[in-house]
Amino acid sequence: MTKNRSIDFYANGFLEHPELPYEERIGLGLVEFARYTDISFNDYILPTVECFPENSGVAFMHAACIKVRPEKYDELIERYPEEAEGLRENRDAMISYLNYEYSYPSTDIGSRAGQIRAGWGGGWGGHANPDFGRLINLGTEGIRRIIEEGRAKNPGKDAFYNGCSHMMDAVDILGERFHSLAVSLAAECTDPDDKRRYEAAARAFEVIPKHPAYDFTSAVHAFWLVFSLDAIDSPGRLDQMLRRCYEATSDRCEIHDMLSRLWDAFHATRAWHATLSGSDENWNDETFGLTYDILAITAEKAYNTPNLSVRVHRNTPDKLWRACADVLATGCGLPTIYNDEIVCAAFEKMGMPACDSHDYCMNGCNQIDIFGKSHMGLEDGEVCLAKCVELALYNGCDPMDPIRDRYSVASGDASKFKTFDELMRAVKRQISWVTLSMASSSNACQHIKARFGFNPLRSSLIEGCLEKGVDFRNGGPLYNHGQILAEGIADAGDSMYAIKKLVFDEKKYTMETLLAALDADFEGYAELWRDFSSCEKFGNDIAEVDAITAEITNYFLRELKLHRTYRGGIFMGGCSPEARIASYGKAIGAMPNGKRRGSPMLADSIAATPGRDMAGPTAAVKSALHYDQLEAGSGFIFQVKFEKKTFCTDKGKDSFIALAKSYFAGGGQQITTAVVSADELRDAKEHPEAHESLKVRIGGYSGYFNEFDPELQDNIIARTEHML
Repeated sequence: MTKNRSIDFYANGFLEHPELPYEERIGLGLVEFARYTDISFNDYILPTVECFPENSGVAFMHAACIKVRPEKYDELIERYPEEAEGLRENRDAMISYLNYEYSYPSTDIGSRAGQIRAGWGGGWGGHANPDFGRLINLGTEGIRRIIEEGRAKNPGKDAFYNGCSHMMDAVDILGERFHSLAVSLAAECTDPDDKRRYEAAARAFEVIPKHPAYDFTSAVHAFWLVFSLDAIDSPGRLDQMLRRCYEATSDRCEIHDMLSRLWDAFHATRAWHATLSGSDENWNDETFGLTYDILAITAEKAYNTPNLSVRVHRNTPDKLWRACADVLATGCGLPTIYNDEIVCAAFEKMGMPACDSHDYCMNGCNQIDIFGKSHMGLEDGEVCLAKCVELALYNGCDPMDPIRDRYSVASGDASKFKTFDELMRAVKRQISWVTLSMASSSNACQHIKARFGFNPLRSSLIEGCLEKGVDFRNGGPLYNHGQILAEGIADAGDSMYAIKKLVFDEKKYTMETLLAALDADFEGYAELWRDFSSCEKFGNDIAEVDAITAEITNYFLRELKLHRTYRGGIFMGGCSPEARIASYGKAIGAMPNGKRRGSPMLADSIAATPGRDMAGPTAAVKSALHYDQLEAGSGFIFQVKFEKKTFCTDKGKDSFIALAKSYFAGGGQQITTAVVSADELRDAKEHPEAHESLKVRIGGYSGYFNEFDPELQDNIIARTEHML
């Protein structure tokens, strides 16, 4: 260890008592971290904990894992040569303990499937939705009471509880430091507005974090303290979490000022997902003043972050629907709208009580969590259904591999299939195999995280952990399901329908001819390519295409539920393509839907492949309703692009609301809306300097168009622009 306690402080605290259990040493490391890490009031005068401190070889990463930084140790040794021996000892000891997060194991089958981009499983820490309201509304003293109640009920788990108690010590130390810092900055500040803000922060930290927040200002300070300590993830049910303190504050100027600063801080740190409104288990609406204030600040700022979702249901007021449409009209791509009637029912179908299903929120891009009650992967992996179709066509081999090695299970020689049903069985066999592969790989990683990834902060803020004496990553939360997402859905359905029609029904081509054409990337098969590429496509309300696409997808969603997570739940499915969708497309050869070899163009949601839904938004909605969306326990993105000119009128907004309500009434889970101009997108690709603020939706989040790769820009441009 170092002689100077302010250098490599986390490692000093962790290594000081080797005789103690691992969990307790984690907590002691965090106490030292709280004493010495860099803190500041950021540009928006909110209390920020530095998770990548300059004087530490250990950092907190986004997923709240602890990461040893060998390169930082090299810097520290050069900066403090007198501490070189202690720093080297710390580095070697810490690496042996805490670099597990970046050396994940992988199952053999998972590795094989991952090599060909059939999917991925495990490999990162995942998002989470701790209930920051525990700190806001109980303070560390209230959380300590829960710790001691749990300790009394669970003898023999003192190491866990001591680690969590040390975590509360760390939060209190940070609170004391922020109080001193606020007093000092208030005394030095010459700007009257900022001086007032520092003084308000100093008053707040006389109370928080030990005791409950008492007004909106103190609540936001308590939230940002623990949110930044958690390394900036997803706020969760933000309006509900702040409700008590919002309603205790009468000064509207104070509320707007704090909310404006909070939104600036969210955007500057790329915070992930906040959720608004919703219903309780009796279908009472939970919209209130702060819900509208947050929507107003979202429209005012027009930022693309944080992701924002609004929950609606049978009793949602029309005023909220209209407020959502008004924000969407700004072109920021927010909010996404979720349907409680389907999401809550989906969880209740799995045995979750209504009191918890109605507490769901969104995380990361668009994954679903139960606020402050779960660890559901977010996300645990993906399966590319289009690649599964390709594997079925090639008997488990990858046509993108020159050797044509078999990467998957043998499902039969497609050239010899006599019926479409034989082909469908082969596709389902490939889906089953890839799904098993990804679930197995995910569980291998979950095992390592559970064994070495003790997280006393999240364990203290998620219900079930303190009550059971079990860590956040090891089955402590009330719900421990997993989420593996589907990609390339419409491409799989379109390809299968084209084969059914042109090979098995009309018998215009044989399977041998089709496979030869795919091998040749359609070169020399111009007529065949025209026939297959012009075949009817998903997204146009064509019953047989929609039924085949839904059959494949529903099979995947149900297959997932056969697999249990290491954490103690079951795997659920969804669809959340983002920037990586192009990489899936490039890993797939020529497809029977007309896709060329290596083309990055794939469906970027449960809707049609971009540009293929030509029959209008109502037809697109009807196609999407063929999926059994009650089987989707993660976000099941239905992404629609609307022409800006017509959407931004009163009539356009009314038409959008009617369309969304119709989709939800038919069983739709959510709708993601892009309000853009295709001409503007094309011009932005040619003249990026003139469109620096142009924002678009990609899967589960909004981003700046100029920041995306050209292939992804083409995908966005190709989406059908619907008129309202």
